[in-house]
Amino acid sequence: MRYPPLTAAGLAFILAAGFPSIASAQAPAALTGVVRSSDEAAMEGVLVSATRDGSTITVTVVTDADGRYRFPASRLGPGQYALNVRAVGYELETPQKIEIKSVEAPDQTAATGDLRLGKTKDLAAQLSNGEWLASIPGTDQQKDQLLNCVGCHRVERIMRSKYDSEGFLSQILPRMQGYVQQSLPIHPQLRPAERRMEEQGEDRIQVYRSAADYLSTINLSKAEQWTYALKTFARPKGRATRVIYTEYDLPRETMAPHDVMLDKDGIVWFSGFGEQVLGRLDPKTGKVTEYPYPKHREDAPTGSLGLRADPAGNLWLGNMYQATIVKFDPKDEKFQFWTLPAEQNIDAAQINMVSPQHSDVDGKVWTQNNGFAGVHRLDIATGKIETWEPFASAPRGQSHNIYDVIPDSENNAYFTDFRQGQIGRIDAKTGKISLFQTPTPHSAPRRGNMDGQDRLWFGEYRGDRIGMFDTRTREFREWKLNTRWSAPYDAVLDKNEEAWTGSMVTDQVTRLNTRTGEMVDYLLPRSTNIRRVFVDNSTTPVSFWVGSNDGASIVRIEPLD
Repeated sequence: MRYPPLTAAGLAFILAAGFPSIASAQAPAALTGVVRSSDEAAMEGVLVSATRDGSTITVTVVTDADGRYRFPASRLGPGQYALNVRAVGYELETPQKIEIKSVEAPDQTAATGDLRLGKTKDLAAQLSNGEWLASIPGTDQQKDQLLNCVGCHRVERIMRSKYDSEGFLSQILPRMQGYVQQSLPIHPQLRPAERRMEEQGEDRIQVYRSAADYLSTINLSKAEQWTYALKTFARPKGRATRVIYTEYDLPRETMAPHDVMLDKDGIVWFSGFGEQVLGRLDPKTGKVTEYPYPKHREDAPTGSLGLRADPAGNLWLGNMYQATIVKFDPKDEKFQFWTLPAEQNIDAAQINMVSPQHSDVDGKVWTQNNGFAGVHRLDIATGKIETWEPFASAPRGQSHNIYDVIPDSENNAYFTDFRQGQIGRIDAKTGKISLFQTPTPHSAPRRGNMDGQDRLWFGEYRGDRIGMFDTRTREFREWKLNTRWSAPYDAVLDKNEEAWTGSMVTDQVTRLNTRTGEMVDYLLPRSTNIRRVFVDNSTTPVSFWVGSNDGASIVRIEPLD
């Protein structure tokens, strides 16, 4: 993982018989124990991770109300394991490992390891982006500017900086704007051109100035330590502790698995956000296979964003600044490519999302273009590409960003306007464009998925909400998330009418019961920067998959209820 756990490692182990309080009906445990600190005799909501020596797979469980954690024997085979924890404000006292033996024999008991935690010496290093936003002073409008930063790096990086307002204005902000969104601190890439429907000239300078003035008041430009208290979120409780996480490390730190999905055989596929690579992960073994594909613009930034499958199981990618639609057939492992017509293939052209979900209706695939807030439709048989520009007549200076495009069952296109908080519709037969405003102003609808009833579920990035637009009744519903600054990126409905989303900011995955409004927030084992979300409905309970875009790993979440 790119970001290691934000705690020092340490452990006090006691090898003994399994605890009698574990119900006999439960499957055998490989490892169990109690987590304590000087402040708490039993710590609920501590994430305990185990990684076998030489393995790329980490399994994590969460302590219950008695402070007890328990790894099922089916998840940890025999071997030497290193343990670590996530419990904001705490860290393990001394580093050690534990030997786990086979528990398949009837007379073999589980290994036990009681963990003792001490107060961390560097709380700032443990804070999630959301906890930083909760800590810093300022208005919501001022803090909202930081949501533009978390796509490439953590908020902590800004808070530890020493730039004054002029330094931010003259050096940092123009340089950050010059990088494309698939940049990482270890792999920056320059933007080839400015998007046509974003702030330009003096308007952009005013945005810079406002951000520079604010950031210089909350970083370390005027003091050696922050003048405000660092706030932390509560640890998981109750249902949020009944979960098992499995994290698969990828071969390189520069691998950013933006979109993750499963095929019908349970194989995981992922897009390479900064590299010309489609990835395949076998979750049974952890083996990763890479399928590289060529550039179509030699000097343009590399990497793909959206990854979706057509009804035949072919995989489609949006190759971003390469301005290319990519199709991959997993059966023969061959690629096919379509580039934009010359008049749309401008320097700023940016194809992020390709949506073939209902291409079987008419043989056509939808995509969008961030370069000028456009929507394209590809005729697969002829290669012809049609183009819509819904905001071509918008007032000068009005910003638009068509972020995602999602087809309904008749292959009509629905798109999200990130900047103006709208859902748009393009009629597949007539080409007519309709616009619908989300109930929450400036909600920033981002990514979405269509359910079997043609209801569009989407994340409201600046609204801290899951949104649903019923395309048949033209009505919206919204659910406000529990945590401020959740910044949900995407949303998807599962077979049980529960909606799932993930936060780019809080490292939390939220499970929403759409009938009752009840929510469960699952904290991930490490800093993750969640993007596309995927639910596997073939399991019971359902399981959830996401890429750790900053952590070079893929994470599976398995609720136990």
